[in-house]
Amino acid sequence: MSTAELNPRPLRVSPFIKFCRWSLLLTGTAYGAYFHNKYSKKENARRAEELRLKPIRDAQLAEEKRLAHLAEMKMLEDLMKSKPAA
Repeated sequence: MSTAELNPRPLRVSPFIKFCRWSLLLTGTAYGAYFHNKYSKKENARRAEELRLKPIRDAQLAEEKRLAHLAEMKMLEDLMKSKPAA
């Protein structure tokens, strides 16, 4: 086997095609950086709002859990009282 078969010469790519490839690469990078910056600002604002409302939400969940527990206890008491004597 000759080395020509193992390592063929690279094809000459048109300068226009090279220009298109590089310009699309740079355009995609700029597009990604712009939208990453835009969406990260929105996400940071959403997280700050979520942190601000967390104590309120936790208090509401605790109250709902307490009320559910009281309702369950009342239901169990009613079941125990109304049990027919055998």
